Amino acid sequence: MNTGIIESAVPVTLLGGGTVYDGDVVEALALAPVCVAADSGARHALEADIDLAAVVGDFDSIGPDLERIPMSRQIHIDEQDSTDFDKALRHILAPVVLAVGFTGARFDHQLAALHVLAAYPERACVLIGESELTFLCPPRIELPVQAGDIVSLFPIAAVSGTSDGLKWEINDLQFDPMVKIGTSNTALGHVSLTMDGPAMLVMVPRARLAAITRALHLGPQAARWSARAAQCTDQPQA
Repeated sequence: MNTGIIESAVPVTLLGGGTVYDGDVVEALALAPVCVAADSGARHALEADIDLAAVVGDFDSIGPDLERIPMSRQIHIDEQDSTDFDKALRHILAPVVLAVGFTGARFDHQLAALHVLAAYPERACVLIGESELTFLCPPRIELPVQAGDIVSLFPIAAVSGTSDGLKWEINDLQFDPMVKIGTSNTALGHVSLTMDGPAMLVMVPRARLAAITRALHLGPQAARWSARAAQCTDQPQA
């Protein structure tokens, strides 16, 4: 049974077992051609006859479909202290991961997915939802959005930063999920953001997927967070 890391020089599409909206998989694969599944997310690939580089998980939900995937492409993680998304993301090393099938349906699953984005700040990952994209803001980023686009900022811990190009700029603001958030802001055009810590979730329109993927992929390595202290890819994460 494979227990290794999936390494890719190009962006990776990660399929989850949740809601997949029309066109999501096709559009994601056009930008991130390597496909990995998190446990039951493999069904989306099998149904569409998509070649899977690997399936990752404890395999408690994939059922007999697992037999259709070669053993060499199965990464079995036998623990229940983390979600399938967590297990998969921490085993992927790629410029960007486009995560499909981790939003919609149960809200607790969506909250857990947001937690995973924050838990692995060194892994650029975009959650693809029905109408928006969500990702953890890197230390700095040039957002390729258009005038009128909604740009929402939601802190998961105390964090501050700067902006240029928002209707309501965030300079000098101290964000905290219990005190100050920044949802429903509006882009005046191209937007620049900086953050002083890996604790701000960014939400932009779903239509900006290709542009956001390029921005995260081609951004300088210095504009990436390092791994959180004491975090290791081969250890369970709660």
